[in-house]
Amino acid sequence: MTRLIVSLSVLALTLTAPMADPMQNYVENCQECHGAERLGGLGPALIPQTLGRMRGPNLVSVIRDGREATQMPAFSEILSSEQIDELAAFLKQPLADVPPWGEAEIMSSRVMNEDYKSVETPIWSSDPMNITLAVETGDHHVSVLDGDTFETLDRFETPFAVHGGPKFSPNGRFVFIMSRDGWVQKYDLYALQEVGRIRAGLNSRNIAISHDGKWLAVANYLPNSLTILSTDDLSVAKVQTVKGKDGTPSRISAVYQAPPRESFVLALKDVPEIWEVFYGPNPPQMGFAHDWRSEGPIKSEDPFPIRKITTPDYLDDFFFDQSYEYVMGASRSGEGGQVIDLVIGQKTADLDLPGMPHLGSGITWKHGDTTVMATPHLKDGAVTVIDMTTWKTVKRIETLGPGFFMRSHENSRYVWVDVFFGPNKDVMHVIDKESLEIVKTLRPVEGATVAHVEFTRDGSHALVSVWEDDGAVIIYDAETLEEVRRLPMRKPSGKYNVWNKITFSEGTSH
Repeated sequence: MTRLIVSLSVLALTLTAPMADPMQNYVENCQECHGAERLGGLGPALIPQTLGRMRGPNLVSVIRDGREATQMPAFSEILSSEQIDELAAFLKQPLADVPPWGEAEIMSSRVMNEDYKSVETPIWSSDPMNITLAVETGDHHVSVLDGDTFETLDRFETPFAVHGGPKFSPNGRFVFIMSRDGWVQKYDLYALQEVGRIRAGLNSRNIAISHDGKWLAVANYLPNSLTILSTDDLSVAKVQTVKGKDGTPSRISAVYQAPPRESFVLALKDVPEIWEVFYGPNPPQMGFAHDWRSEGPIKSEDPFPIRKITTPDYLDDFFFDQSYEYVMGASRSGEGGQVIDLVIGQKTADLDLPGMPHLGSGITWKHGDTTVMATPHLKDGAVTVIDMTTWKTVKRIETLGPGFFMRSHENSRYVWVDVFFGPNKDVMHVIDKESLEIVKTLRPVEGATVAHVEFTRDGSHALVSVWEDDGAVIIYDAETLEEVRRLPMRKPSGKYNVWNKITFSEGTSH
């Protein structure tokens, strides 16, 4: 009888005890990645302005099941269905106060390093063109590596949750690094010192640097804006609100540099448009005037005039041909791709690209008498190879699972592609450029995520990340495919070689 009374008492307490409210569930399960104010961090901001098309039941399913091809986990075994519904409803509620983030707020965040001292030449004796940066996401640092000896020249702290590739000045001296919460850091590789930092957005996607090194463009999710900074002193040159032709606000999925066009090209998340923002001294004239006082193209007073190109579908992942006249675009819906002619502003071809291609990680090389482009897929275990003259698929190479990154080098006969998702995440495939066949499958650390390859300046060595907190960068001989050395690191992600990046080396995504 006593046992029954105790059991009933426990049941009564269970039934009457209040369940954790959605705010508490957010703090316990979401805050670490998405920020205390839901304004983003490692993950995107979770407020109505940024949730975009992921609303209603779709949001519930993402919380319950996770999100494929991302770091968003499933919470079905942690939260009940009722808690997930309540959390989704909570996330759809607007914040009581979304802070404005315009030019004044951005400039007020700027912090320049008072101890920074410029130097005439590097304070180290390594080849300045063979410096490689390794981003360590485990503790938010970057290691500066000598590309010949693989010794660490410096290891400096970065803003929280670095996202997108760092961008180098044209001479390779300065590097700009961006975090998901909008901070942009300028670092002097010659002096091994931070120059300064500024918060260009509240939730940002990536950065691009102009070919002349004068301007840095920051693509933002929140606010819906493009921030253009002077690379000299990180001052704000322009903050451009992003709205489609019909006035629909949009997040920016990514911004790209188009050197021959002297422009930045924007992939927009929420409107079917491509934007081209010109920064050169002689931008193309847009529009036409007919008046006795003025005849011909209208001259723009805006130093960063914008051209808006309507596209048949939402395109938020890009790859450019070598001339930067054509852009290959794919929607994250995974329903194929399109080729847009930037000169005439129209679609010219469809691409057979099912399986959510990751075009931003695509690479090109000469194959026979043509140039081919290859891209991994985020949903399918495959690499698609496309002829960039006919835009037709040359071959679909089956892999052991969905991949995220591809790399090669003009001096290498191999392409390296990871298997970033699924049970074979510890695999790295090596593909022969000529035969388009997998010639070797590496599994350097059983069960660990193995991803992202970068080459040394001459292409003689390949650097591979073991993407774990107690991870490493593994150095391989790029010809024999044998391991040479391991450098212990804290969850290393991307590696970036100065020469390969500033020269747009073949086999490197840009």
